[in-house]
Amino acid sequence: MVLQLYGFPTSTCTLRVALVLKEKNVPFKFHMVDLAKGEHKAPGFVAHQPFGQVPYIVRTTRDDDGLVLFESRAIARYIATKYASQGTALIPTDAKKLPFFEQAASIETSHYDPFVSGLAWELRFTTWFGGKTDEAHVKSLHAQLKNKLDAYEVILSKQKYLAGDEITLADLFHLPYGAVILADDIKIDEFSSRPNVNRWWKDISSRPSWQAIKDGLKVE
Repeated sequence: MVLQLYGFPTSTCTLRVALVLKEKNVPFKFHMVDLAKGEHKAPGFVAHQPFGQVPYIVRTTRDDDGLVLFESRAIARYIATKYASQGTALIPTDAKKLPFFEQAASIETSHYDPFVSGLAWELRFTTWFGGKTDEAHVKSLHAQLKNKLDAYEVILSKQKYLAGDEITLADLFHLPYGAVILADDIKIDEFSSRPNVNRWWKDISSRPSWQAIKDGLKVE
């Protein structure tokens, strides 16, 4: 049975999973969870995702026996490992390369995501839900992002991608929130002013997998 992805069409975390599915050439069926209607808080949803957040996947095959998995990065790692023999190799198997992948994955979660996701929430999602942007918080997040990307510039001056000269999940994980802060309603571009970061961003954001889903997933 084809893998089932439950999420929202433009959710950053849902897109993170779909991106990896595309990279690995894994067929999947997308099921829309209507956040506006509160479907992610319904009993049937939280039975699979107790935090009431998108996405989660269901895979029912002889060897997986009805696997249900949530947390987008965990799902991505599962997909990259489960389908290691097809599509793009996204997690190194070489013992010398694997630690640098783990380092790069930690960089994304510690030195990138808190700032870009924070900016996205303050400048887009907060207002969507009737809240008010905290301008002081925005200023702080933006300043910290600049400092973090200065370090990225140093790393990427020595290698093509964050973990070395081969693309990994760690690079792809940057795309959904990076695209949000670059969008017309926010327009925070701290990539183009840093030559190596800019080269890297253009590389990963031009991949066919991202181009196929960046504007949102379609319900079949």
